[in-house]
Amino acid sequence: MLQKNGRLVVLVAAVAVAAVVIGGVVAYQRGPRSEGGTAAPLSAPATTRSTKTTPSATGTPSTTPSKPSGPVKITLNLAKLPRGRDPQVPYLVGRVVTGGAGGPETIPGKADIQQIARVNGRVLAVVTKGLGTELLKLGPSSGEVERVPDVTALVTSADATIAAYSTTRVGSQSEALKGGTLYSDDGLDTQKLDLPAAWGLRVLAVLDGKVSFEYAATESGRSKLYSWTPGAAKATQLDITSPTGISADGRLVASMGLISDGGSCSDVTEVATGKRLWKTCESAIQGFTPDARTAFGGDAYADGYCSGTATALDGLTGVILRQWTSCFFQTVPEDDQHLLMVVDALEGGGEDGYGKRGIIRCTISTGACELATPLTPHAAVHIGT
Repeated sequence: MLQKNGRLVVLVAAVAVAAVVIGGVVAYQRGPRSEGGTAAPLSAPATTRSTKTTPSATGTPSTTPSKPSGPVKITLNLAKLPRGRDPQVPYLVGRVVTGGAGGPETIPGKADIQQIARVNGRVLAVVTKGLGTELLKLGPSSGEVERVPDVTALVTSADATIAAYSTTRVGSQSEALKGGTLYSDDGLDTQKLDLPAAWGLRVLAVLDGKVSFEYAATESGRSKLYSWTPGAAKATQLDITSPTGISADGRLVASMGLISDGGSCSDVTEVATGKRLWKTCESAIQGFTPDARTAFGGDAYADGYCSGTATALDGLTGVILRQWTSCFFQTVPEDDQHLLMVVDALEGGGEDGYGKRGIIRCTISTGACELATPLTPHAAVHIGT
């Protein structure tokens, strides 16, 4: 999408890349399992937050956590973090996908890798191709690769049985073009919805078998939230503008309410009622933990090399629970109490200017963090969607 304000182009693009969808997260309701790590994991206490029950707008009781004890703002020294267990979701270091169902899989070729996921034992990866991108679907036979052109966004269902992905095209000057296609793929059957009039089509989540996605009706317009049942000829539009993340139960949605040269503001809204629960201009909200009790996000002003902060907020009130300072590229909830984050040490990476990258795990209830993977120079690092 072409914008008159270059600052807005960077900001919107940064949020689109950073947004992480909860539909692609294994929704454990407890701490990560102890298998597979190389060191003792962070403890996962039930919670250090007291709770109270309040009625929601839909009449369903909701547990509202109060502010946890301990420091809220935490500056990380990555070199001094202890080594913890490996991520309990699929992840990539270099070109090898590990974790989740199935053994290690290597992404073929030399193209830059943008996203990865596992679905029904298969590995999917969005990689660059020319000015655009494509989706690689590996297996199930060794060496078998299926390619889907122009795929720019990829998510999976919570049980990793359904993938959804969307396409957008770019022109010879890297400008966005109108039109795209939405896919639902369970490994055996692929359904698609052509959207020839869509601008900026992007899949967001797979929730209860339905695919949530966004697009704008005009080149300069703001996107709307839609829901599609695979196989249906049309999607249903919801009254949400510029969505950035949806809770696993489909009840809450984060959206970008304001974009300016000074940054952005995020709203959190109940989908069923359209009621805005809270607003923040301190963080760009990207998603929620599986239980929706915690929202997370990065810098509101997002046009640098990385996000300088990663923030966890109360999902129903917007109160900041923790805010970590480092250099963050991606945040994904591992479970209700732990966030996985791709970080860069900003030094020791070599002549290309990139630092050592890795994945850390931070506990929301305590603020403590550990290395989930070693910090590795010159390596692509991604957490599965």
